[in-house]
Amino acid sequence: MTEYSGSTSRLFEALVFDLDGVIVDTERLIHAVWTDLFAEHGCSFTAAEWATAIGTAGGFSPYEALVMRSNVVPPTSEEIDRRVETLVGAQLRESGPLRGVRAWVEEAECRGLAVAIASSSPAEWVEARLTDVGLLAHFEVRATRSAVLPAKPEPDLYLEACRRLSVAPARALAVEDSLHGLTAAVAAGLTCVAVPGPLTAHLDFSSAAFVVDSLESFPLGQVLANLDLRGEATRS
Repeated sequence: MTEYSGSTSRLFEALVFDLDGVIVDTERLIHAVWTDLFAEHGCSFTAAEWATAIGTAGGFSPYEALVMRSNVVPPTSEEIDRRVETLVGAQLRESGPLRGVRAWVEEAECRGLAVAIASSSPAEWVEARLTDVGLLAHFEVRATRSAVLPAKPEPDLYLEACRRLSVAPARALAVEDSLHGLTAAVAAGLTCVAVPGPLTAHLDFSSAAFVVDSLESFPLGQVLANLDLRGEATRS
């Protein structure tokens, strides 16, 4: 791990990441699989439809839409799941995490910030994707969608991550790429850094404290320094 000699943040004690689209490039890969499937069956879906499902477990159901719009019988949902899993796993093992993620995680740990995951995906998916990119050991706390923890935009996943870290939500910084995720983080009381991807860049992230093009272009220290300065200005 890289040595870091800078001071810790005056405002934050923890960093809580979304997974899909923030740590790993799964949003784009899954979208590509479904785009190809629809094309193979002579139909399509819109960007607006797809956006309703990003960062949550509800919204647009591509499988239901494929069944309704295709003129032939499509593969089963289980067959499609296997196709997605095979492609995503292979791609992530080759590419690793998204740009800047590893540096953010390592700097957070060097600064003494706790790190966690808050994801609308199920636990098995989250563990597999972190394993694919070699980051599982960094995230012992993983709040994932379950029978008792609803998907975003409900705030429960962020509240659970903070509870397990023993950190007040107001002292935690969320990192999100979707509007559902941003809504959940803000509702839970976290400050949020938005890092929109190609599929979410058109959405309204005005309630985020900071919007960055990528985690690589804005190092964690730069973001924390700006947020600390804003906090000091608010209190003065």
